[in-house]
Amino acid sequence: QVQLVESGGGLVQAGGSLRLSCAASGRTFSTYNMAWFRQAPGKEREFVAKITDRRMPYYSASVSVKGRFTISRDNAKNTVYLQMNSLKFEDTAVYYCAGQGPGSREYDSWGQGTQVTVSS
Repeated sequence: QVQLVESGGGLVQAGGSLRLSCAASGRTFSTYNMAWFRQAPGKEREFVAKITDRRMPYYSASVSVKGRFTISRDNAKNTVYLQMNSLKFEDTAVYYCAGQGPGSREYDSWGQGTQVTVSS
């Protein structure tokens, strides 16, 4: 497993932007698929986006983030990012970074989360 620490959350007005970062410990980060999830108050945690070890991005089909959010990674910095543009009130949530190790069927490493609040 890797240790994950998110940062970059905060309060932003609707239409604004934020970039979340997730710093990972360990030497095997480059072999991990990495993802962002989010959980709004009173709702279940939901998948937002992931990026594979080969840098292929995927975005949730049920969460309307495609075209607004961009996931990326910098293996030299052991960091994965989520650039969020045109933020909406409904994007308000705690955002979690997660890692899926080689051969793992689940995300087995999780960060503590970072709060994103979008004011309308």
